[in-house]
Amino acid sequence: MLSGCATVGSETGGISACPPVVEYSRDLRARAADELLLLPERSVLAEMMSDYVVLREQARACRALEDRP
Repeated sequence: MLSGCATVGSETGGISACPPVVEYSRDLRARAADELLLLPERSVLAEMMSDYVVLREQARACRALEDRP
């Protein structure tokens, strides 16, 4: 049952099975990119961030489907 992970949806009183996507400022994204470049080659953290990018894309796609009429 997905409702255990649900957040408030766009409908009044509705729920959403899509996770929220935190929006980061341009400055914060630039800082993160600079810090990623400082990580050692084949860094586990860089690999994990790559997975995080995919999760954010999936969450955005989920939201887009929910927002369709």
